[in-house]
Amino acid sequence: MAPNLPLLIIVLVAGYLLGSIPSGYLAGRWLKGLDIRLEGSGSTGATNVLRVLGKGPGLAVFLVDVLKGTAAVLLAKALLEPHGLPQAADAGPVDSAVVAAGLAALAGHSFPIWLGGKGGKAVATGLGMLLGLATPVGLACFGVFLAVLSVSRIVSLSSIAAAIALPLLMLGWFTTNGMDVRWPYLVLAVITSVLVIGRHKTNIQRLLAGQEPKLGQRQNKPTT
Repeated sequence: MAPNLPLLIIVLVAGYLLGSIPSGYLAGRWLKGLDIRLEGSGSTGATNVLRVLGKGPGLAVFLVDVLKGTAAVLLAKALLEPHGLPQAADAGPVDSAVVAAGLAALAGHSFPIWLGGKGGKAVATGLGMLLGLATPVGLACFGVFLAVLSVSRIVSLSSIAAAIALPLLMLGWFTTNGMDVRWPYLVLAVITSVLVIGRHKTNIQRLLAGQEPKLGQRQNKPTT
C-alpha cells in the first residue's frame, strides 16, 4: 500500500525542516556572537566550525548534523511503517518515500530556509541519513572518510573520496549479501554522491591548486 499524498508531504517537509536546523550558524551566534558564514570557508558545516570555534563546538555540530539525517529517516519509517514499509528486498512506493525523506534532509542542510539557502556541504547529515537507512553502508563510508583523512589530513578530500565510494558501497552491500538491488537506495546513493561532490566545488579548485588547508589549519577568508 503506497502512502497517501498528505502523509508523504508531511514526511518530506519534516525531513527538510530537520535537515535545515542551522547548528553551525547557531553555534557561532551562541558561543562567539559571530556569523559563521562570514568566517573561514563560509560554510555552516562542522569543519568550518572546528576551524573557527574549536574542537568542542566542531564535534557538537558534527553530531547534531549526523542526528538530523538519522532522525529524518527514522521519523519517515515510523510514520510510514503502518502503510506497509517493506523490510525485504521488494522495495515499493513507501521505500521510495523514506529515501525521499532522507534526500529532503540533505536539501535542508545544504539549502536551509532560515539562512537564505546557504548551508553546509551535506557530509555529516548524509552520514546520518545512511546510518538510519543502510547502517553498514554508512559505516563503510565513514571508514573511507577516516582512512583518507588519516593519510591526507584534508577533510574535503576525505569527504569527496567517501562520496565517490558511496554508490559502489551501496551496490556492494546488496550483491555481497545476496539481495536484490533496491533501486531507490541506489538512486539515493548516486544523488547524494553528486550533491556532496558538487558542494565541494571550491574545495576541489583549491585541492588542484595545492591550497586546501589541512586539519588544524585556519582559513582566514570565506570563499564562495
